[in-house]
Amino acid sequence: MKIAVVGSGYVGLVSGACFADFGHQVVCIDKDPKRIEALKQNIIPIYEPGLDDLVSSNVKQNRLSFTTSLPEGIEGAEAIFIAVGTPSRRGDGHADLQYVYAVAREIAQAVKGFAVVVDKSTVPVGTADEVARIIRETNPDADVAVASNPEFLREGAAISDFKKPDRIVVGINDERARAVMTEVYRPLYLNASPLLFTDTRTAELIKYAANAFLAMKITFINEVADLCEKVGADVQQVSRGIGMDGRIGSKFLHAGPGYGGSCFPKDTLALVKIAQDNDSPIRLIETTVAVNDQRKRSMARKVEKAVGGSLRGKTVAVLGLTFKPNTDDMREAPAISIVQALLDAGAVVKAYDPVGTEQAKLVMPSGITYCADPYEASEGASSIVIVTEWDQFRALDFGRLKSIVAEPILVDLRNVYNPEEITRHGFQYSSIGRPGSEAI
Repeated sequence: MKIAVVGSGYVGLVSGACFADFGHQVVCIDKDPKRIEALKQNIIPIYEPGLDDLVSSNVKQNRLSFTTSLPEGIEGAEAIFIAVGTPSRRGDGHADLQYVYAVAREIAQAVKGFAVVVDKSTVPVGTADEVARIIRETNPDADVAVASNPEFLREGAAISDFKKPDRIVVGINDERARAVMTEVYRPLYLNASPLLFTDTRTAELIKYAANAFLAMKITFINEVADLCEKVGADVQQVSRGIGMDGRIGSKFLHAGPGYGGSCFPKDTLALVKIAQDNDSPIRLIETTVAVNDQRKRSMARKVEKAVGGSLRGKTVAVLGLTFKPNTDDMREAPAISIVQALLDAGAVVKAYDPVGTEQAKLVMPSGITYCADPYEASEGASSIVIVTEWDQFRALDFGRLKSIVAEPILVDLRNVYNPEEITRHGFQYSSIGRPGSEAI
């Protein structure tokens, strides 16, 4: 098949490269000429393990190409995926659909012959209907069927998620789209990946409901962690105990500084707005959003308590800035709020992240010193704070660290370490929701 993917950001590029790896002929389209030129030179604009090799391999085999011309890119395509950004709209929190609608108009003007236009971007309920309306209004002769095919990719594991999905959700209102979308995903369907066909509005809501539920699980265990600290229980054992129940499951029950990233913050907020607009508020998600926002800054208070109640003039080493490991994505990263709160309390912040420094510089508060490794960041620090659980932070040399810090205090916001292990090295240790997790 020939497939066009409009938008070469995270979702578009991963999807396009994986479709090409299935054997389809794929053209990725983007308005940014610098991005397209970089991709043609195999310079990948995002950090995702394995993506550079996947792109390079399929370009060499002439299955994957890049262009800034939408008419050229969609020519002859049987499926045209819209994978542009839908950020939270400034002022009201609704998903900003201007880019989706702009692409729909361009497709309407350029499409020739029958094609399925597929919303791959995360979009509110009813967007597929509006895309279909825009296309009809722009070009009444356009012969298209509009489908919804939400993505469920985890940053850092996106290629594996695409090729070995839990499910493939496809919303259609025009039966002609069923055969095309079945062919698009035939390689996965033959490997028994569940292919769920439904209507477009249901498919759109599945995406939001799934992300909101996972965000709610994270927020739930974070509040349980706070209770554990008050009553002397261990949140990790609580998580294990409830996660062994098949009705609950163990995933997303890891206490920490709150969720971030490109999906959960904007999708939970968008679902809240959708529900309110339809006079059917989802109070659980409203509370989830509020609690998560408050939690990030509260982590700075944990650091403040660990160093004796005042951060004024003290140096804090922040290890990990991205919202999760194995990505350079800084969108809504907990580190942003945590570092701002540390600075507000008068701390001097030195930071290190394995791959996210350049992206961090674009969004982090000013006045931070960026370091080359964890030890440079920790030199002279009154507290070391693990914010993102990169693998290289799991085996730090605490003998070396103790010799260079001003005060041997570790605040572990991801529960990477065992409390007894750290105190044995002569460090005071504070973590999330565990006995002995508060600073001595």
